[in-house]
Amino acid sequence: LGDYVVMTVYFNLSRRMGYFTIQTYIPCILTVVLSWVSFWIKKDATPARTALGITTVLTMTTLSTIARKSLPRVSYVTAMDLFVTVCFLFVFAALMEYATLNYYTSCRKPRCTKKKKSKKKLRIFLTHLSLNYSVLNVGPPPTVITLNNSLYWQEFEEACVYECLDGKDCQSFFCCYEECKSGSWRKGRIHIDLLELDSYSRVFFPTSFLLFNLVYWVGYLYL
Repeated sequence: LGDYVVMTVYFNLSRRMGYFTIQTYIPCILTVVLSWVSFWIKKDATPARTALGITTVLTMTTLSTIARKSLPRVSYVTAMDLFVTVCFLFVFAALMEYATLNYYTSCRKPRCTKKKKSKKKLRIFLTHLSLNYSVLNVGPPPTVITLNNSLYWQEFEEACVYECLDGKDCQSFFCCYEECKSGSWRKGRIHIDLLELDSYSRVFFPTSFLLFNLVYWVGYLYL
């Protein structure tokens, strides 16, 4: 036995982030920000918003493929994989946001459009004939007012009577009809106007993405 001198060597390795920042991180961030532009486009511009959403999704798919090719294949999830996946989810969620908005916007259209069109044609027909009185045997009798030798219909229910009225159940929890806002069945529930979904998204998406980047970079660089 004897005394031995033992030397311990520590190697501190760090990856240079310049290449990956320019090639992967910045393009992913810019693509996510680009997907938010659709929130400021009118909801009636379906081709523009759909094309923007699909383009950003395909761009994120390409960036994800390039990022994986530049790194060795491993069996665990890397920090870059996590970042790219979250960015892809943000872009995909922006596209799904418009799909939801478009669906609830279209479902708000009156369901008795054909009925109203037939009534409008009948009103025009009676106006041209300048009748003084008319009795219709089909359906509920309307109220008739004579003015300047012309017939005008005074309809008590100008808008359609929707299925979801006070005391009845709506088809979904977040009903898009105006009559459902003040119904008794809404008491104690949170009402979210889905027609204002773009306004909510303009705040929710940037805020959540900023919080994710804050947690990601602090945890990746300092923890």
